[in-house]
Amino acid sequence: MLDEGGSRGDAQEGGSQILVGLSTASVYPQNTEAAFRYAAELGYDGVELMVWAEPASQSIAAVQSYARSYGVPVLAVHAPCLLISQRVWGADPVAKLERSVRTAEALGAGSVVVHPPFRWQRRYAQGFAAQVAELEEHSSVVVAVENMFPMRADTLFGRRETAVKRLERRGGPGPGLTAFSPSYDPTDTGFQHYTLDLSHTATAGADPLVLAARMGSGLAHLHLADGRGAAHDEHLVPGEGTQPCVEVCAMLVGSGFSGHAVAEINTQNARTTADRAAMLHRTLTFAREHLNGHAPAPVAVAPRTKQV
Repeated sequence: MLDEGGSRGDAQEGGSQILVGLSTASVYPQNTEAAFRYAAELGYDGVELMVWAEPASQSIAAVQSYARSYGVPVLAVHAPCLLISQRVWGADPVAKLERSVRTAEALGAGSVVVHPPFRWQRRYAQGFAAQVAELEEHSSVVVAVENMFPMRADTLFGRRETAVKRLERRGGPGPGLTAFSPSYDPTDTGFQHYTLDLSHTATAGADPLVLAARMGSGLAHLHLADGRGAAHDEHLVPGEGTQPCVEVCAMLVGSGFSGHAVAEINTQNARTTADRAAMLHRTLTFAREHLNGHAPAPVAVAPRTKQV
């Protein structure tokens, strides 16, 4: 059930628990409604809405209907700033970021996740920091700028195991090119609020604990995932890669983190929806154990054998 504030009444006992949400991107190629259904069945506290080509993800009315039907609130909105969503809500990234904030307001979400501008978005990049600050000044919605990663040269020489081993030998990603302006690390510019993504730190060869320390009290949102250091963005179930996910969670708990932790994992290789549900449940179990001090009770999810 949703309380008047748009959150589950049992989500935070005594207000001490960190809310754990499910990114709607985590159920791809299934749709936005499916993410709400998984969140309700598995016991997530809410969802992060990824706005992209699916029409329902762009519709406030459709998303509100899902939230009511499944009793799952929207905790955050991810602005349509991916390469695959460059034409969603038009071609003007300035207007799209403002619309993302207005959408979050309408849905009762507390934050908007946005990537740094791409290098070719020159006008947007020049005014990005000022726009973020202005949006936050006139809204209660937090605009949390996310850490990204370079385009690594070793992508051309093996995307998986060889790239992981190459990063281990070098102690970093090696030659690369940033597609973002001025940097894929938002702390190089400085913003009031940040999103820390643990899959992106893996691909960037960055230490997430060091990055989190640079973000400081501005760290407002966590994308909980994992990675091994491959040249592409892996978004593994936490605990299945090399990132210090346990230590990051402990740091957040110890610092009194009041933002949201959102499961953003890749389940595209799941052969059935039951397999996908199992991956999402493992992620929630990890989050509950390391952020809230307990694991959720086993959830019986109706088996679905259809290929997805």
